[in-house]
Amino acid sequence: MRESRHRVLRGDAADLSFLADKSVACVVTSPPYPMIEMWDSLFCLRDPEIGAALEAGDGLRAFTLMHEDLDRAWEQVHRVLIDGGWACINIGDATRTIEGCFRLFPNHARILSACASLGFDALPAVLWRKQTNAPNKFMGSGMLPAGAYVTLEHEYILIMRKGTKRTFASPQEKKARRESAFFWEERNRWFSDVWDFKGARQDLANGGSRERSAAFPFELPYRLINMYSVRGDTVLDPFVGTGRTILAAMASGRDSIGVDIDDALLRDFATEARGAVPFLNAFLEERTSAHDRFVEERSKDKRGLPHWNRPHGFPVMTAQETDLRLEYVEAVRTSDDGSIYVSYRDPSITLRNSSGLS
Repeated sequence: MRESRHRVLRGDAADLSFLADKSVACVVTSPPYPMIEMWDSLFCLRDPEIGAALEAGDGLRAFTLMHEDLDRAWEQVHRVLIDGGWACINIGDATRTIEGCFRLFPNHARILSACASLGFDALPAVLWRKQTNAPNKFMGSGMLPAGAYVTLEHEYILIMRKGTKRTFASPQEKKARRESAFFWEERNRWFSDVWDFKGARQDLANGGSRERSAAFPFELPYRLINMYSVRGDTVLDPFVGTGRTILAAMASGRDSIGVDIDDALLRDFATEARGAVPFLNAFLEERTSAHDRFVEERSKDKRGLPHWNRPHGFPVMTAQETDLRLEYVEAVRTSDDGSIYVSYRDPSITLRNSSGLS
């Protein structure tokens, strides 16, 4: 029975010295957002000059110092990524009034600049449009020109590659890549440059040292992990927070490492992971159900799907999907060293498929 290994460790994203060079295939993370007030105390603890700049009303200096702190993490990310590895960074810009002056602080642009200087190649980013139910979205002077400003209803997912395109040379590497394929209809949706789904609830019930987290929804790291890594790869989240990247790696058959400075969040995640099997399998079930619906729609006009997926026994659109393998979770266990191991069921014994065969 195949297993994946997952570790959540207390540490600093600016010092990943316990990880070897070129040991990680994909990084999916969301750091603290500079110039968002909920993160001020964290940044000020790390660099008292940031607090002094905020106290003096020097927003631009505070912004610069916060990003200089994050720059150390991006240096580590670049070091640990394999050649051809990917860094996917979820970040939002900030708006803030400092000394009576309201302005935008462009976090995404600053991170892109820092990562480019390290040698990353930026590729087209994703705009994550976070749904809002706010009845009054306008801000500023209401209906009167010219003092209003648009509201920020999106965040960025920066997509960057280290070095040239990754190669899959050996038969084992090619097999892992084919088994890691996604559905044709998923490719059309996932590789759009606008994603539109709800953010995760941010209130934490754990009573930990942070009252809120910057948690993104499970769907976000799940897509990125499946888009930019293959089964058996190691995924890293150096700002792991509530652990959604780790859960997404579990559902994707990847190994993973999560790092955070907050012990309370890490303790809570270990408990959550042990009870995550129903959630992870329900998410995979929804993927297959969505494919069922796609097959049904294609069948209505008699177009059909020309290929057959061997592991699961359902029709697929392209030959690249014929070895696609969804790994349903069998069990989650914790070892003495704190590692979390996930075992997977053989697809041939999964009691469902698109053709209704058992």
